[in-house]
Amino acid sequence: MVERIGLVGAAGAVGQSVARALVARGKPFRVIGRSAGALEASFRGLPGVERATWNPEDPGSVRAAVRGLDTLVYLVGVPYHRFDQHPVVMRQTLAGAIAEGAQRLVLVGTVYPYGSPRTTPVTEDHPREPHTFKGRMRKAQEDLLFEADAACMIRGTILRLPDFYGPGIEKSFLHDAFVAALQGRTANLIGPIDTPHEFVFIPDVGPVLLDLADRPEAYGRWWHLGGAGTVTQRDFVTQVFAAVGRKPKLRVAGKTTLRLMGLFNPMMRELVEMSYLHTSPVVLDDSALQKLLGPVRKTSYEQGIRKTLDQMRSELPTGRAA
Repeated sequence: MVERIGLVGAAGAVGQSVARALVARGKPFRVIGRSAGALEASFRGLPGVERATWNPEDPGSVRAAVRGLDTLVYLVGVPYHRFDQHPVVMRQTLAGAIAEGAQRLVLVGTVYPYGSPRTTPVTEDHPREPHTFKGRMRKAQEDLLFEADAACMIRGTILRLPDFYGPGIEKSFLHDAFVAALQGRTANLIGPIDTPHEFVFIPDVGPVLLDLADRPEAYGRWWHLGGAGTVTQRDFVTQVFAAVGRKPKLRVAGKTTLRLMGLFNPMMRELVEMSYLHTSPVVLDDSALQKLLGPVRKTSYEQGIRKTLDQMRSELPTGRAA
């Protein structure tokens, strides 16, 4: 019997990475999202794709969207100012998935539940002690999954990622640096930019997530996937500009600047409480994952930057990438 896999909240960057990994392995799958148009735009031309729209506020819609699926990959995003919806939508999804007999749910998680790091790097044994609202909401989301796992209602696991980048990923806070380098303008960054950080190249995520989902012993806990080593934002962006033959031009906004900008820009206001991640970044130790799965392929920053720029050149309007 062929396993049925569904990507819930599929239209984002990680969803597309997982979808391409599924296609490469010849596995059919279903993509689930609120907008039929967004699903069509994101997965047009990929073989073996079934599309389903849902309304997570409607229990019948949730059940219909996940019906017949064995494994759910949970990728649901919410607006940055509505993180209170993370546990709400997880609860609704779990209820529908359990009612329909789904066996497994893999959540793509963040470092937010850890709060400020006690150690560098951070292993999976690090306590979850979020001091921000967004971190508490993400922890509440995770707790719902593990409560269901402990009750033997569905198996649950988490693949925790650091910040990410890659082709077409506009929600990465490094995205503006790539656009600025191609257009010859100043890159806007959130500082400080000289602390050791890590970034995962999104196309690397899909294969790792599928390998993890296939391992029965992976469930009931969370796992880390780190980036290709540590690098400062300054060094990363310098490499981006150098790859197009330009000297870097940077504009850095610190916490005080974010507060001032937040008076007029709601998104900037939401970034203030997470600014600690630029001062004390969470660097993930993924040795446990590599012990479970074996060596994990990670694209070097040099290669990832080149691949991202190559694709962006082909997508920018004529004349924009000087």
